[in-house]
Amino acid sequence: MTRPITLFTGQWADLPFEEVARLAGEWGYDGLEIACWGDHLDVVRAAEDPDYVADRKEILERNGLRVWTISNHLTGQAVCDDPIDERHKDILRPRVWGDGDPEGVRQRAAEEMKATARAAKALGVSTVAGFTGSSIWKAVAMFPPASAEFIARGYQDFADRWNPILDVFDEVGVRFALEVHPSEIAYDYWTAKAALDALDGRAAFGFNFDPSHFMWQDLDPLVFLQDFADRIYHVHCKESIRQLNGRNGRLGSHLPWADPRRGWDFVSTGHGHVPWEPIFRNLNAIGYSGPTSVEWEDAGMDRMIGAPEALEFIRRLAQIQPPAAAFDAAFSSSRGEEVQAQA
Repeated sequence: MTRPITLFTGQWADLPFEEVARLAGEWGYDGLEIACWGDHLDVVRAAEDPDYVADRKEILERNGLRVWTISNHLTGQAVCDDPIDERHKDILRPRVWGDGDPEGVRQRAAEEMKATARAAKALGVSTVAGFTGSSIWKAVAMFPPASAEFIARGYQDFADRWNPILDVFDEVGVRFALEVHPSEIAYDYWTAKAALDALDGRAAFGFNFDPSHFMWQDLDPLVFLQDFADRIYHVHCKESIRQLNGRNGRLGSHLPWADPRRGWDFVSTGHGHVPWEPIFRNLNAIGYSGPTSVEWEDAGMDRMIGAPEALEFIRRLAQIQPPAAAFDAAFSSSRGEEVQAQA
């Protein structure tokens, strides 16, 4: 069960796609998880222009890389978010932002996500990872008091906006993998269940498993893998560290990344609190065979150091594979006689 190791290009979108492909190829990555921003992938062009798709593929092939997953977190965020404000303008393409009217932004974002499914199909990719946004994340503190009806309307809004998008995913044979993440409709175990229920469990919708968001919430990533085994459509290898000391708060205190006063922070893979070896053993147990994608996020380490180092770290974990026979098979005398007879 050899899983490809890819580099997510989201944090590299300030560099030309060709340069990121060159770096990843030189480091030895198997492929890229291509972000749909910067110049890395324009989903509308990819959905409509075979020559553009051929150009993206040629860049990958020239650098010894493949693509299994594309990701459109930024656009997906705007599908359900309320409010829509200047933060969204900073992350969206001008054609999605338009005049900034909130409902117009949401509708254009939804159409862009439909185009993302078609772009994935054109690239020969079966999974799109990303965000959904949420109209009820603003109520996470439950004050002012949020009634059960208020929360239910949030899940209904999510279903109403995403079911038509997922219809297109079904049409083209592509799956959507939501990264369970604060500010999304699903940000922990129970909200993940609620999101699946809101969609009546349709198969087009699953999860991008990213344990970095579990650690500071005190969630068990192994339980999530076991209970949602059939919905793990993609895996991010991203790391976080807890820094709770009586002053530092779990919510981050509106402090920037790498500030030592934060209660948690992202660090390069292998430098934090994620239990990677048990996670990889559980990925084996649930039969996950898709990519393990390094998402570099560390405000205290240069990415040119962190990305190749993370690759070596994950490669060592990838060597943990189930044996051809159980270790206790050698205890059986009949098994031993069978092996001798074959010899």
